[in-house]
Amino acid sequence: MQQLSGLDASFLYLETDNAPMHIASLSIYDPSTAPGGKVTFKQILANTMARRHRVPPMSNVLVNVPMRLDHPYWVRDENLDVEYHIRHMALPQPGDWRQLCILTSRLHARPMDRSRPLWEMDVIEGLDNVEGVPKGCFAIYLKIHHAAFDGASAVEMAAALHDLSPDYKNVTDQAEISADSRPSDLSLLIRSQINAVKKPLRMFNVARSTLPNVAKMAAGLRKGELSRVKYVPRTRFNGRVSPHRVFDAMTVDFENIRTIKNVIEGVTVNDVALSICGGAMRKYLLAKNELPDTSTVAMAPINVRTKDQQGQAGNQVSQMTVLLRSDIEGAIERLKAVHRGTRDAKELSNAVGAKAMTDITQFVPSTIAASAAKLSSSLGLANQMKPSFNCTVTNVPGLQVPMYYTGAKMVTSFGLGPVMDSMGVFHAITSYCGQFIISVTACRKMMPDPEFYLQCVRESYDELLTAAKQTQSRKKARTTKK
Repeated sequence: MQQLSGLDASFLYLETDNAPMHIASLSIYDPSTAPGGKVTFKQILANTMARRHRVPPMSNVLVNVPMRLDHPYWVRDENLDVEYHIRHMALPQPGDWRQLCILTSRLHARPMDRSRPLWEMDVIEGLDNVEGVPKGCFAIYLKIHHAAFDGASAVEMAAALHDLSPDYKNVTDQAEISADSRPSDLSLLIRSQINAVKKPLRMFNVARSTLPNVAKMAAGLRKGELSRVKYVPRTRFNGRVSPHRVFDAMTVDFENIRTIKNVIEGVTVNDVALSICGGAMRKYLLAKNELPDTSTVAMAPINVRTKDQQGQAGNQVSQMTVLLRSDIEGAIERLKAVHRGTRDAKELSNAVGAKAMTDITQFVPSTIAASAAKLSSSLGLANQMKPSFNCTVTNVPGLQVPMYYTGAKMVTSFGLGPVMDSMGVFHAITSYCGQFIISVTACRKMMPDPEFYLQCVRESYDELLTAAKQTQSRKKARTTKK
């Protein structure tokens, strides 16, 4: 039995009827690599269950403390209804990419049953008309709650469930899953009171280590040595979200991203991703006659997982706010400005300590956190309150070697994230085997035309790549003249 951290529990408290807080992946597999050239649903069931012990959260259920006096606990449960968690379906005709996006959007909009382990898997067949995918492929939509995983630990979960070769039968580390005894309400209440006694000392220790950094940050801002985002414009993506979702994605060659990155010294892959999203946001809002005069702002999660925490589930993330520079038309000029902004945001985050921000969440009272989120949603406060950012852009490096599930080779994999009140669009940037993948999840009411938004993303990428190649050519020409 393990208690959720304050950060993990916050994703439960933030969850509302219109905003489930899960993350997901949509992976496409080619069964021709499997023994016999095919994979059955029964094999997928057996293979997943054989590897379940490698990912402990797949067997954990939530147990709440009475009256929400403390954060909930994960309790190991050996009785898993595998046919509830793993489902089988076929893509409606014509079985193309648009149909796959629509089905994925509907699956992603559904909240999970908190009385069961917080993961679900849908095996989807009938992808023969999905462009760029070999005939006979199937997809797996894997949904996991953000309370149990962040992006980095989700990638580690995927690695644990997959193989490095098509020979999936060689599972030699199978182990029995021993169930925890379910705690009584009385024992949970006693634990909550013990934690309440210990909390002031823990709070003092965190404050003692954090306050000097906060003072340093304040001094840096006052002297102009540090800078922060001062204004966030309101856009169509800031407001109360509907319970419906849309999804779309695109894949490009990672070498092209490196070409863009190398044009300007110091620029990172993350800077390129943010710049592409900024260009897409500019094009989309401009087409709607809604482009604000000032730049839109993204929330960018920061992985603060230490080496000792590698392989552990749960969340080890902080965040920074970054200007997307949607107010700049030129692609290279936007990239330069985004790079300056991320550099400033990192300096600000380092000044206060990104890890310290996650530690502070431990001390937010659970009853207040849970009630505040639901009250804000029910009153529609997101429609009146000043936004903190306009969207999320998260960059989670993926696996760079071919992966196999039940012998079937993974062709590609897309990411989906949560959208919530005042944050109606989520960009998930991932990579796999030389692919750079941009996935978009959004509220359907705020983005009724995801195909057009993805067109804006592609045009933003194309313009940036073209501008980068032109800049590269000019540099070579100048070098040749010398």
